[in-house]
Amino acid sequence: MGRALGILSCCLALALLPLPAALRGPALRPRRQPRPGGRSADIACKNRPLDLVFIVDSSRSVRPEEFEKVKIFLSEMIDTLDVGERTTRVAVMNYASTVKVEFPLRTYFDKASMKEAVSRIEPLSAGTMTGLAIQTAMDEVFTEEMGTRPATFNIPKVVIVVTDGRPQDRVQDVSASARTAGIEIYAVGVDRADMQSLRIMASEPLDEHVFYVETYGVIEKLTSRFRETFCAVNVCALGTHGCQQVCVNNGASHLCDCYEGYTLNPDKRTCSAVNLCAPGRHECDQICVNNNGSYVCDCYEGYILNPDKKTCSAMDMCAPGRHDCAQICLSNDGSYSCGCYEGYTLNPDKKTCS
Repeated sequence: MGRALGILSCCLALALLPLPAALRGPALRPRRQPRPGGRSADIACKNRPLDLVFIVDSSRSVRPEEFEKVKIFLSEMIDTLDVGERTTRVAVMNYASTVKVEFPLRTYFDKASMKEAVSRIEPLSAGTMTGLAIQTAMDEVFTEEMGTRPATFNIPKVVIVVTDGRPQDRVQDVSASARTAGIEIYAVGVDRADMQSLRIMASEPLDEHVFYVETYGVIEKLTSRFRETFCAVNVCALGTHGCQQVCVNNGASHLCDCYEGYTLNPDKRTCSAVNLCAPGRHECDQICVNNNGSYVCDCYEGYILNPDKKTCSAMDMCAPGRHDCAQICLSNDGSYSCGCYEGYTLNPDKKTCS
């Protein structure tokens, strides 16, 4: 199930072809409205989870100093991604006449380790076997053993190919197979890159998946455009969600929820306090008292709340000062009655004796 992230090593001099405005497919939606500036933009825009593979051309036409700029581009791209085991996983492949998987999707889940691995990549310096690289991505990288999430997770599989030359093998059939397998291909051409080859390998629409820059010196400028492409609006962070209590981001959408002790109303936005004292909803031994979305326990007269704040114990009503019996106090399960000494009788007031 793999689509090689093709040609990452060629000249990206931000010219004619616009960067993709959106990732197509059910899991990613275009971000077309303007974002607020500054920090709020970073909070409001997080890339959707991806299985993302970079395929970097390091053939002999890519000079060492140019390849270093490609590595800087990779590192800056990693910085823009929401990298993690449950979010975006990243793999990097290096190719010329041969193909080397520098690290698969399952290896690194933090940006620092990933960027350190990128800094150690060395060019292969021969040939431009782009088709072989894409095929290798399908066979060896886009597999569950190498870290690709199962199809049931509905995580987009994305390849970004960077190249500065013309493929020396049949890239058309391999790219078509990758796209049929559900892999979305972005083709980035630099300097001497063959535009027709870029268009052959890229996904539709081509104006959103083919990029060209004149030199490696400006390839880093594509970073912000890819960031915009992979951006998913966090409606909850923007504060436009309309939820009364809790907003839960849900990909390109959101859901409202309520604090504990409240339930969501039929309008799916506002909340009402739950009657937590309804039978079966509380743990009070005797009396339950609703308390603003929560509850407290209480006891009947003659009982006292235990330290667990749930159960009750009968008070000693015959303790000094607790009763008004003239002679004898008889405890009676949280209550009491009065009695008299021998030779006395209880008066009608049930308290005094004669």
